[in-house]
Amino acid sequence: MKKLGIVLGVLALISFIFAGWMMGYYNQFVNMDEGIKNAWAQVENQLQRRSDLIPNLVNTVKGYAAHEKEVFTNIADARAKLAGAKSVGDKIDAANEMTSALSRLLVVVERYPDLKANESFNRLMDELSGTENRLAVERKRYNDQVLEYNQMRRRFPSNVIAGMFAFVEATYFKVPEAAKETPKVDFGTK
Repeated sequence: MKKLGIVLGVLALISFIFAGWMMGYYNQFVNMDEGIKNAWAQVENQLQRRSDLIPNLVNTVKGYAAHEKEVFTNIADARAKLAGAKSVGDKIDAANEMTSALSRLLVVVERYPDLKANESFNRLMDELSGTENRLAVERKRYNDQVLEYNQMRRRFPSNVIAGMFAFVEATYFKVPEAAKETPKVDFGTK
């Protein structure tokens, strides 16, 4: 009877230690998951700020470059796609589309020296530049959180807990392929 009590006590202790170990990893995953959500919220704040600046910038450029309708349409489409995106992946795709559309707008601006001298345009460009810098910082913070979470999710023994509680791989905010290309600037025509 005494041996049974010792065996049961040892089993209870092992069960208690195992449950504590599982809870520790689970709570760590929850904290990391919430960290990713918080970092993503900061990215969204900067994406919204950029999206709010764009109509003013586009309207300023339209006065100088009314015939560049395709660029303005692409920006409007990208902005609408960003506003309607539901998942993180969709929002990343829409944000990358917006980045590409903005880079095409900046190529158009190079064709209009008078526009670059416009005070309103310069102020908007400064605000947009600051927002792009903040967005880059927040994207890095988000990707750092994703890296830490995804590494823990794949390591043993935490991968066992991740699998048991369905902690799925988080999505990185990657640069679109189009952004890796240098935009072509043509000063020859107006």
